Amino acid sequence: MIPVQIRLMLRRDVPEVLDIERVSFEFPWTEGDFARCLRQRNAIGLVAEHRETVAGFMLYEFHRNRLDVLRLAVRWDVQRQRVGEQMIQKLVSKLDPERRSKILLEVRESNLSGQLFFRSMGFRAIRVRRDAYPDTAEDAFLFEYRHRASEAARDLQMTVGGS
Repeated sequence: MIPVQIRLMLRRDVPEVLDIERVSFEFPWTEGDFARCLRQRNAIGLVAEHRETVAGFMLYEFHRNRLDVLRLAVRWDVQRQRVGEQMIQKLVSKLDPERRSKILLEVRESNLSGQLFFRSMGFRAIRVRRDAYPDTAEDAFLFEYRHRASEAARDLQMTVGGS
């Protein structure tokens, strides 16, 4: 595991983020896509920094009761060194059973390593979105992570309500 500092994405990070984006995705976002996304009031960009270099990044949106991960990628030479895990743990730490209690994200059907990674982090596939992408006819899996206290409260409510 390499230790990273997770911080807000700054304008100076964009070239490194775009390099990671281009290598990581078959249909990468452009600089304009990132700019449009980050101009939204509910969008946040984070980077994982290791030795003053961007090792990974994540874009997410916050909504009333959830967080939606839009992009997450780790630089190829530090993959499988728990950079992605540290970024997801940072996001999970922002959950609160009283407010935002879950994280949602989509993973392409062809992205098996992404599916396995999110499952290992406690996410569950809850739905399939057919023809989810305009660039291909590929489906997507919708993954969900629930705050543990929220999940326990929901299970209790189902038990009490179902008795």
